[in-house]
Amino acid sequence: MTGQKSKKFSLNSSFSSNSTPHPVKLHVSPRTVKIYNDIVKLRLINPTGLIKGIAYKDIHNVLEHEFKDHERGYWDIVWTRPEIGKSNFDKLECTEFRIIAQSDEQVEVSFIKKWNVTLGDNVVPLNVDKRYIMLRGDSGFYSYAIYEHLENWPDLDIEESRIAFKLDQSMFNYMAISKQKQRMMPTGAERAAGKVLAYKEAVLITNTTHPILKGQVDDKYQYSCDNKDNHMHGWMGSDPHIGFWVITPSDEVRVGGPMKTDLTSHAGPIALAIFLSNHYMGPHYGIKLRGGEHWKRVFGPVFIYLNSDSGNDHPTLWKDARNQMLKEAKKWPYDFPSSADYPSAKQRGQIHGRLLVYDQCISTHLIKARSAYVGLAPPGDQGSFQDDSKSYQFWTRADKNGFFTIEHVRPGTYNLYAWVPGVIGDFKYEDNIVINSGSKIGIGDIVYNPPRSGPTLWEIGVPDRTAFEFYVPDPHPRLTNKLYINHVEKYRQYGLWDRYTDLYPKKDLIYNINDSDYRKDWFFAHVTRKSGNNKYKPTTWKIQFNLTNIDNVGVYTLRIALACANLANIQVWINELNTSTPHFSTGKIGRDNAIARHGIHGRYWLYGVDIAGSQLVEGKNIIYLKQATGNNPFVGVMYDYIRLEAPSEQHQD
Repeated sequence: MTGQKSKKFSLNSSFSSNSTPHPVKLHVSPRTVKIYNDIVKLRLINPTGLIKGIAYKDIHNVLEHEFKDHERGYWDIVWTRPEIGKSNFDKLECTEFRIIAQSDEQVEVSFIKKWNVTLGDNVVPLNVDKRYIMLRGDSGFYSYAIYEHLENWPDLDIEESRIAFKLDQSMFNYMAISKQKQRMMPTGAERAAGKVLAYKEAVLITNTTHPILKGQVDDKYQYSCDNKDNHMHGWMGSDPHIGFWVITPSDEVRVGGPMKTDLTSHAGPIALAIFLSNHYMGPHYGIKLRGGEHWKRVFGPVFIYLNSDSGNDHPTLWKDARNQMLKEAKKWPYDFPSSADYPSAKQRGQIHGRLLVYDQCISTHLIKARSAYVGLAPPGDQGSFQDDSKSYQFWTRADKNGFFTIEHVRPGTYNLYAWVPGVIGDFKYEDNIVINSGSKIGIGDIVYNPPRSGPTLWEIGVPDRTAFEFYVPDPHPRLTNKLYINHVEKYRQYGLWDRYTDLYPKKDLIYNINDSDYRKDWFFAHVTRKSGNNKYKPTTWKIQFNLTNIDNVGVYTLRIALACANLANIQVWINELNTSTPHFSTGKIGRDNAIARHGIHGRYWLYGVDIAGSQLVEGKNIIYLKQATGNNPFVGVMYDYIRLEAPSEQHQD
């Protein structure tokens, strides 16, 4: 970045602690809208609302100057008219500009585009209102958008919605996703010069000016994050020592529950605020508007924060940005957005209660639902919240005694959903919950009765909706990302699907209930085996176990919880393999692609398989789990938890 090197700043502020921040200013010209205080200046293209520049202190622009004005920062969506089938990438270029609020304390502006039938099939049938806000003394700005699909408008699918920032690659080279996930990153040019691996996003860096990066794999999906953990990420540079951060103050601003996984920042340098995508879920996921349905939704606000200091210690900037994130979360819901579609704190409600678990095979007493995930989402079936992307969701964690409070809920009708770490299945409260302005609803003690037919004979894993506890292999030594060596998220390494073939080149996994340890002996993903000519074959795993005193007229139950599935078909055989038909089959399920995208979970699935006692034998038994789909390295499942239960009145050792 020419002329912008060797800048030294004090942290967060361009004015002394005894001075008063300057008022917020707005300047509008036919081509540009400028909003600025004495720290940050935001330059927007008039009337499209695209982000032309972000100035910070005496840095003219932190966005990439080599890109054209309309390519540096923008809201975008991916949409389809289902009857046409063509997918469209749309930067939501607006046609009208409005000033919403203007004072010394705050400026809020709006960029609008409206649809009508005369615009034809190539324009998204959606009204869009993009907002930008700057406050006095803030080292950054806020943005949110309101989408509306009016009644009787054409059918519409929205697959993705986000804000993208393309930062100056000569300034920003160090990315931070969490305290444990921070590293120097390759440039876009270094990625372009690298070797593309199994898919275009995964690149082996072969030509770089930084020796530490040479020979490493870079893939944007290696930096994905669950909603519950994704409230701040961004970039830092050393000269000047500056940080650029995307802060998400509340999960209300985006779709999905706490376990929905999505992208964050990645090489470019690019920083994203993702509000909606089908990543780690599949093409069924997204906003699907049919039959002239009316739909309206606010995405955001998110806060774009910039900081700097006179040193060169990245943890200092990270810590400051994290403190800012905590401040933003504490202020939620914000009191300054002007849209009537964003209710204030007084217009919202809350619900509180206590969740308990009753599992008579574990205890005759009620069990406290420690650390349960409890949420309000649109009415539906048990677990339906994970497939919902149209509506708002509000989640919290119960305390150690199962008590929970969900605050700041928008008025509406909801179901109360929950799941408990260490317990299989989904809870749904039987009655609808109606939240009104100012509601404070207490529902007292509620009890979850998880799926259970009889006492546990054996189990594999921990029911937490992930495959985290299972064996994750080391990557191929020439296909590593050094960030994830000896890292808790080791599963983020590239190519682990092929390591199954390295470990089991001819025979498949055999797990002995009496002797095996799932932390060492259960491969984290049930994938295909690579054979000659890059072909991939189905694989069959064996679970071997002993039984005595079998109840020949009773029904045993095999519980199979899946943490993800991608074009998979899990077939179950009992003691005999390859009879004419399997005892049970899931059929082809899932498109979450979590295996290829370095996840440890995607969409959750739960199955209960009845097994007649007459199918079992005294002594050694075998349950075969066949992943019957082949021809692809990314086909397969991750198991969350497997359990065999005795008949309801049968108690065996």
